[in-house]
Amino acid sequence: MAKVLVGLSGGVDSSAAAALLIEQGHEVTGAFMKNWINAEGLPGDCPWERDLDDALAVARKLGIEFRVIDLIDQYKARIVDYLVEGYRSGVTPNPDVWCNREMKFGVFLDYALEQGFERVATGHYARRRDLATGQAAILKGADPNKDQSYFLSLMTQRQASHAWFPVGELLKPAVREVARRHDLPTAGKKDSQGICFIGEIKMRDFIRHYIPDSPGDIVDASGKKLGRHDGLHLYTLGQRKGHGVASPRDGMAYVVVAKDLENNRLILGWDEASTPGLYSNRSVIGTLSTLNEPFDLARRIEVLPRYRAKPEPCRLVPIDGDRVELHFDKPQRALALGQIAAFYEGGRLLGGGVFQEIG
Repeated sequence: MAKVLVGLSGGVDSSAAAALLIEQGHEVTGAFMKNWINAEGLPGDCPWERDLDDALAVARKLGIEFRVIDLIDQYKARIVDYLVEGYRSGVTPNPDVWCNREMKFGVFLDYALEQGFERVATGHYARRRDLATGQAAILKGADPNKDQSYFLSLMTQRQASHAWFPVGELLKPAVREVARRHDLPTAGKKDSQGICFIGEIKMRDFIRHYIPDSPGDIVDASGKKLGRHDGLHLYTLGQRKGHGVASPRDGMAYVVVAKDLENNRLILGWDEASTPGLYSNRSVIGTLSTLNEPFDLARRIEVLPRYRAKPEPCRLVPIDGDRVELHFDKPQRALALGQIAAFYEGGRLLGGGVFQEIG
């Protein structure tokens, strides 16, 4: 039996995780991480109070202790500032991956260990395994449609060794059945879709709140002016819609292929394999995180260049202690600086890093 602190988010997955641990005989305490309350008046739905009420209701139904942990200052410093500075510098950050590393298994885990808990459990669809070496491994979730191991790709071995993912062994319908079996108020609650802990706020509106518009020209690869943009931070590589330029060719579409930061120009090209800058089979990955072994030898691995992508085979070549070079077997569309590459060997997560160069 272990003493476990479960992060209750107010959703069905974390609720079912707590119920499963109780069924297994563990000593369970629930905690709601208060990270964001939208005190700055951003547009959109920030349902933290509703989520808190749901998390409390689940804890009461399960008969477990419940805590509210104020992490607002840490969240602002570690996630919001990272997000804003990333967009300001022209890259595309991933707050959800960083949130797991810095918040759920960062300051929240530190709090749990200081309070005498042995593990932190969440509602992630991933699986954890103890290896013969004494290390912890992370595997893809049993439900291929819900697997969230990608979002854990920057976790360290220390973090993984104290983590638990009870629902990762189940398919989504079975998770809801666990919640119904315990008559939990979140059993039928819709899954949330938004920025980690922030809620149903459009990323464009969120960024605009912190970074003022900086209009400039939209051009094609030859420099021909096609229109005007509101600010380079509002667009992503590979974006087909929302740039405001209609395509003059039937069956083809303009797509964002580059950002000219020096001249504040957004560059569009055709959405096809021959368009320069849109596809690449080489990249440099930095800010490396490894779960079980260092990336110090050239090897074959599979990479998820973004969530919901399919695993792409490639050759990993070490550069130095904190960078590797990836050579994909097939050119990849719209790889973006600042995004996360998750490394796999079969169904096992090896680690990951941040796209620092695309070429």
